[in-house]
Amino acid sequence: DSALSSSKKRRFLELLVKSETFDNFMQKKFGQVKRYGLEGAESAIVALDELFSLCSHSGITEAVLGMPHRGRLNILVDLLKYPPRALFHKLRGNAEFPDNLPASGDVISHISSSPSLDYGCQEELNVTMLHNPSHLEAVNPVVSGYARAKQMYLYDKNTDPGCALGDRLIGIQIHGDAAFTGQGVIMETLGLSNLPHFSLGGTVHIIINNQIGYTTPATNARSTLYTSDVGKLVNAPVIHVNGDYPEEVARAMRIAFEYRNLFRKDVIIDLITFRRWGHNELDEPSFTQPQMYNIIRARESVPRVYERKMMEEDVVAAVDAEQIRASFAKHLEDELAASKDYQPQADHLKGKWSGLEMATCAITQPETGVAKETLREVGERSVSVDRAFKVHPRLIKHHIQPRLKRLAEGAPIDWATAESLAFGSLLKEGYSIRLCGQDVGRGTFSQRHAMFVCQDTENVYVPLNNIGEGQGKIEVANSNLSELAVLGFEYGVSIQSPSVLPIWEAQFGDFNNTAQVIIDTYISSGESKWLRQSGLVMLLPHGYDGAGPEHSSSRIERFLQLCNTPMDMSNEGATQNPNMHVAVPTTPAQIFHLLRRQMTRNYRKPLVVAGPKTLLRLSAATSTLDDMAPGTTFQPVLPDVLTKSPEKVKRIVLVAGKLYYDLAKAHDQQPAEIKDKVAIVRLEEICPFPHEQLARELGRFSNAQEYVWCQEETMNAGVFTFVQPRIQSILPGKHQLSYIGRAPLAAPVTGISNVFKAEQAHILAAIFADI
Repeated sequence: DSALSSSKKRRFLELLVKSETFDNFMQKKFGQVKRYGLEGAESAIVALDELFSLCSHSGITEAVLGMPHRGRLNILVDLLKYPPRALFHKLRGNAEFPDNLPASGDVISHISSSPSLDYGCQEELNVTMLHNPSHLEAVNPVVSGYARAKQMYLYDKNTDPGCALGDRLIGIQIHGDAAFTGQGVIMETLGLSNLPHFSLGGTVHIIINNQIGYTTPATNARSTLYTSDVGKLVNAPVIHVNGDYPEEVARAMRIAFEYRNLFRKDVIIDLITFRRWGHNELDEPSFTQPQMYNIIRARESVPRVYERKMMEEDVVAAVDAEQIRASFAKHLEDELAASKDYQPQADHLKGKWSGLEMATCAITQPETGVAKETLREVGERSVSVDRAFKVHPRLIKHHIQPRLKRLAEGAPIDWATAESLAFGSLLKEGYSIRLCGQDVGRGTFSQRHAMFVCQDTENVYVPLNNIGEGQGKIEVANSNLSELAVLGFEYGVSIQSPSVLPIWEAQFGDFNNTAQVIIDTYISSGESKWLRQSGLVMLLPHGYDGAGPEHSSSRIERFLQLCNTPMDMSNEGATQNPNMHVAVPTTPAQIFHLLRRQMTRNYRKPLVVAGPKTLLRLSAATSTLDDMAPGTTFQPVLPDVLTKSPEKVKRIVLVAGKLYYDLAKAHDQQPAEIKDKVAIVRLEEICPFPHEQLARELGRFSNAQEYVWCQEETMNAGVFTFVQPRIQSILPGKHQLSYIGRAPLAAPVTGISNVFKAEQAHILAAIFADI
């Protein structure tokens, strides 16, 4: 490691002095603001600057950065070109977006910046700092997914056959010491780092080790000797360095970068620092750590110590450091004055997103049908393999041959075939797809088989990647047994490019429980807070089939609680621009159209699908190619098809999901006089709520006297509490919506099979009773 040049040392000093000046300015002007300053850990900005410089000089052109609140504002303003006037504008209580945009915004410790940094190389380094929520470390898998997606984009565009993963892009994650040890998402994200479909070619981790977490000392915060010991999970080397010595910090970074570049694996820097104030500047830390803070308060700051060292080495004179301080302080004063007239600019829908728009109040259903000749071609290609590739004989008999036969004869097709047709038709149009989750290649219920495994060699073949020239690619990513990190990873993929359809499928619907942080802070609210669109699809197998409390419910009620659609559309000015779509499709054609709609619209919204289990092979739950042909589209409401004379209907039953088929079967078994009086209408999309379509369907039954919501879920679960006020708002006259279903229960459903069967029978009987 060669000696540092004087110019490099001056650069370090400038960064340190600016960081300290910024914190002092903030304390003076905004003393009641929790800024989570970098004081005590200023050398972190030296570490990051050195890493950026190393990246730029080694040919890396893209860096994706995730970090928490500690020191975020320092790094944004001092290193990442975030305009101080924009920050001060926000601190004055204003929005970070133009007033005409429908954004709710976020706090200052979550804002971001994506500058291009010039380190004197042929190409500038483009740094993308991602927004973060207050849930510590949740940003890390998002960084990994975003970086992976961008790496694959760069890889596809690079004509150099020698280009390898990590050559042009690097992932950087900054952590807190207590969070690195305490948050399970760290372990989950590290667990992805060396896996196919998830590796980035090495991430550099920087732990800003304050030796305390809020008020918790290290002795209470971890069971390991070092906060970095979690990294042993992936044998990541750890470099411990004292943050009091900025030059040693830079040297540690050079070692870390060389390791990452050589081995393309994760590396950790444990940057041992201190926290000048409490958890925030308004805290009193000596309530709980009096001895520690007696020591800290007696310490000279890191910038001042390094400044004195530079003067002793004749690198700078005292006047130089003071000039840096004075100049930067004046710059901040000027920016503060300018913030009064500052008009923020939108930073969304640029680059690859420039062809898209923000969704408006108009909820459209674009035509998503495809020519039947194309569908047949795609369907045949979805199960075509080379003769030398030995497919399992049961797949040939029960999967490949039946699909080919149905397509050739024009017979109705099943769920998995419709899904393949959606995938293949999108691929032919140039879109790419990333299908991720546990066992998604085969499918939890052995229904999909998007990949075949040779019985002789265990080589994997993905038929949909061999449809024809110019097609997009589908990446079938069987994940490890993680939900939180994997869903965060897929969200990161989704916000990187609108031309990739990212799909995360839970093994069972309730597996999303352990990823709730990603759902709450990113998927449901990312566009509202940060104007970042996401087209992520969550496929959540859902349905009560007697399997007990777990694996029956996708907890769809939780997603609906997060939706922002109005309850009563009859109010003047009421509009719908939902933050995400929640659907319960009951036919193969409906899932076909839903998946295609995600990509054919000129905006992106998350889609949550409470998908089927038993319907995957139910003979009644099939569709024809005509249902997917040109001129067809997704239908939020499927009308009643069981009654012949609408004027005879007295009771309208509204239902969502697989229970419809049980009701339809029971309806068929009723006497004619009962059949004529009961209509069954399916709600296929719950959010945005289909007010107009449902009102139109209900209007067909002019003599209806009863309106019933029926569901197999308990009353405090499922979609009832969401749809009840919305349906009520469109019922004619003074009619009230009644409920038939299971009673409220703490668990999703009983685990006693006889009780379950009795409850199910009661629901079906009640629908046709007392008419």
